[in-house]
Amino acid sequence: MNERTAPDGRRVVVKVGSKSLVGDGGGPRFEALAKQIAALRAERRAVLVVSSGAIALGRSALGFEKRPTEIAQLQACAAVGQSRLMRAWEESFAPYGVPVAQLLLTHADLADRERYLNARAALDALWELGAVPVINENDTVAVEEIKFGDNDQLAAMVATLAGADLLVLLSDVEGLLDREGKRVPLVSDVSEALALVGASSSDLGTGGMASKLEAARRAAKRGVPVVIADARDGRALERVVSGDDVGTLIAPLGAKLASRKHWIAFTLRPRGTLLLDEGAAKAIRSGGRSLLPAGVIGVRGDFSPGDAVTLCDPAGAEIARGLARYGTRDVAKLAGANTRDIASILGFHGGDEIVHRDDLVVL
Repeated sequence: MNERTAPDGRRVVVKVGSKSLVGDGGGPRFEALAKQIAALRAERRAVLVVSSGAIALGRSALGFEKRPTEIAQLQACAAVGQSRLMRAWEESFAPYGVPVAQLLLTHADLADRERYLNARAALDALWELGAVPVINENDTVAVEEIKFGDNDQLAAMVATLAGADLLVLLSDVEGLLDREGKRVPLVSDVSEALALVGASSSDLGTGGMASKLEAARRAAKRGVPVVIADARDGRALERVVSGDDVGTLIAPLGAKLASRKHWIAFTLRPRGTLLLDEGAAKAIRSGGRSLLPAGVIGVRGDFSPGDAVTLCDPAGAEIARGLARYGTRDVAKLAGANTRDIASILGFHGGDEIVHRDDLVVL
């Protein structure tokens, strides 16, 4: 890959969006992708598919000319389209004797640590039994996912969940393009790459290049290389795992986050914000130290012990995320206090730390 390093790709997560899968310009691509994935499996690679398309297929079946905007109608489209989506994958993999397995996830499934680990065990079992897991958001019941979620972010979470060593985001373009319209082979700084693009959406789905870059940033923090490649290329997956200069590679940089800390930073949704004084912010930035009550100068949100919170410096810039050991009201009471006074202030002692360093991720 010229300056690029070929990813290992023994466990591969492939994400394909609605527009790339069932959009105009070539028709559905289920069969072409199934053929490529079957070839990867023949090389003893474990492959998982994060597949959009349920709402798009349901919309067509229910006679909508455009993507609905009402939540109930989107849910109806998802309910009708999900079975069609899975049937399309089953029929496409049938010539290769490959069974497919449907996994419908909501964010709550991944935010709960026990359910998260159960999902990981299920994926491992499916791979051992020779199946290709096909994952989608459970859009029929997950209102928030329909309104705000997209499968690029789900794919990044699933890559961590599955212990993947390669994430391929298939799009309807050849990769990230620079301002002159030329493909960018390698991205080392996602922040600079994001400056090249803006948020976008299509009539078929949500997301866009900005979403893919953000998903790539999250996966790269776990040490997973990401390639944004062209779904229209009938050999895209083969070329990616072979190390060809195809698409755009976002390579992991810096220390690899442990699975649990990655889960805290990029899967959990913060339910509150802690504003820190300069000394506490500096201590956390420089050494990832625990947050003590004395360093807290403000509290926002409504959170309970064990919930994720955002830690901000005095200017309001986010510097870390972590799990709170006290709820909103108790943290507000403890703000600025010495640890020796916790019991007298609250009437109990739940630990010296507001956020322990073992539960904290510096961003």
